[in-house]
Amino acid sequence: MNPDNDETLNVVHLKQTLSSDISAELHDDSKNKLAAVMIIVFGSEPMVLMTERSKTMNHHAGEISFPGGTWDEKDGDLLTTAIRETREELGLEISKSMVIGQLKPVTTLNSGFKIMSFVTILDELPKILPSSEIASVLRIPLFPLLKTIENDKDPSHRSILEMYTFKFDNHLIWGASARMLKQIHDKILP
Repeated sequence: MNPDNDETLNVVHLKQTLSSDISAELHDDSKNKLAAVMIIVFGSEPMVLMTERSKTMNHHAGEISFPGGTWDEKDGDLLTTAIRETREELGLEISKSMVIGQLKPVTTLNSGFKIMSFVTILDELPKILPSSEIASVLRIPLFPLLKTIENDKDPSHRSILEMYTFKFDNHLIWGASARMLKQIHDKILP
């Protein structure tokens, strides 16, 4: 897709590009804790929903991320984790039938999480009721965000080869969230 033409704004094409088989089973390598996030794209001019985590959180405080969290045994699988955490953090009800695909798992380096990300595309975003875990909710135009990609120049972030940043207003998106966005970037932009 070419982000400079009208075809890019066609949500049908976006759904086709981001659709994939869904495998929500747990693949526990015993080295990392398991987590899952929901990547929510919405609107006719596609936006992506991200959150700024509260500075009081134990993990990734103050960072920009997708809604999600740690797998719980009661969840059964990682898709259920992503759905539960999205409901708990934002009050959004996403059903399994609304999920169109998933990305490759990414691993956090400092906190030791293996994160599976699932993708849903909504016509419009329902009302959001953020929990105390969320400092702010960001509604970000998807294509302009993807165009801000850069290699992460912060030496403290460069403990693995693939580190990127994306920018929105005064927010810097890096780490696992940026590696998820990079996967979307590579699927959408040539």
